Amino acid sequence: MAISLQKGQKIALEKVAPGINAGMIGLGWDVNPTDTGTDFDLDVSVFLLGDNEKLISDKHFVFYNNLNSPDPDKSVQLMGDNRTGEGAGDDEALIADFRKIPPEVAKMAVTVTIHEAEKRGQNFGQVNNAYVRLVNVETKDEVLRYDLAEDFSIETAIIMAEFYRKDGDWRVGAVGSGYEGGLQALLNRYQ
Repeated sequence: MAISLQKGQKIALEKVAPGINAGMIGLGWDVNPTDTGTDFDLDVSVFLLGDNEKLISDKHFVFYNNLNSPDPDKSVQLMGDNRTGEGAGDDEALIADFRKIPPEVAKMAVTVTIHEAEKRGQNFGQVNNAYVRLVNVETKDEVLRYDLAEDFSIETAIIMAEFYRKDGDWRVGAVGSGYEGGLQALLNRYQ
């Protein structure tokens, strides 16, 4: 049975999924029935950070225009861009091979932003049932899940979770921090 994380909670992956080698990180959401005149396009991005909590390079920003991490093994891969969020289950997903992520990557920040939110008059207050979950790629078991409970009425970017190394092991933290300014706000934070 999957562990349900609360905002701010952190846990070692080895504790909840002993021997996990690779994970599918799935994110999902539903759009409230409001009419903003345009569809919602939510995008998952991953910032691969060094010890200083900054992007190692521009290529360490994995998003819809850069689907793979720059290492030869492509240890972090975004599985495409869902532009509508239609349907049940994960709306966007990425695969992280924890064994192959280069040692200079100390943290992976998993984020969601609303594409052209300001122009479209959209924010996360119009989105509900947002979650992030980790599935063991080998066993297909859901290991953990974090359901976002806050109401973000002005925010257009959210840091959902962080995967980070501590004492040689991967850990995950449920973050749930919202930002105004969309993707640019997150770029400003991590560059």
